[in-house]
Amino acid sequence: MVNGLQFQTARDLFAANSAVARDMTAVPTDQPSLEFCRRLMVGRIPEEAITFCAYLLPDRAAIWWGHECLGHLTELLEEQDLETLALIQDWVGEPGNASRRAAVAEAAMARQQSPAGWIALAVQRHVNGAADQANASRLRPLPAAHAVNAGILAGLARVAVADRFSVLTAFVEMGIHLAETEALRRA
Repeated sequence: MVNGLQFQTARDLFAANSAVARDMTAVPTDQPSLEFCRRLMVGRIPEEAITFCAYLLPDRAAIWWGHECLGHLTELLEEQDLETLALIQDWVGEPGNASRRAAVAEAAMARQQSPAGWIALAVQRHVNGAADQANASRLRPLPAAHAVNAGILAGLARVAVADRFSVLTAFVEMGIHLAETEALRRA
C-alpha cells in the first residue's frame, strides 16, 4: 500500500467524490486503490480503470496524465487537438499565468467534443473549482476528473480495436505510476 495516496482504498475515493459513482459501474471495496485500479483493467469493463485513475489523481496531475496519454496518440488527433495539447502543457507549467488560463479556457469552449478539448475543459473546471465551492447554493458542474476521463476515452476510441487494450493498459500504468509519484511527494 502506498501511504501518501489521497485515497487509500477504493471505498475512500467513492466516499469522497459522489461523481465517480455516476461514471463507473464497479462497486467500491476496501481493496487498496492501486490494486483496485489494476483489478478493473482485467475486469468486465477495463475502461473503468481509466475512470478510476482520473478520480484518484489530484486535478493538476490528472490533467497532465490526460495530456500525456493523448500525446501518445498524436497521429490520431487533428491539428486543433495538437494545438490544444500545447496550450495545456503551457498551463501545467504555469497554472497561475492568467494568459495561459485564458488560452486554455478559449480552447475548452471551442473544442469541447474533441479529446484535447475535454482535457482543456478539465483545466477550466479545476481553475473554476474554488469559485464553485464558494457558491455552494448553485449546481456544481462535474469535476475535472470527469472531463479528463472523457478526453482519454475519446482518444482511446480512435485506437484500432486490435491495439486498444494494450494502449489502455499503458495509459492506466502511466496513471498508477503518477499516483505513486504524487503519493511520495505528499508523504
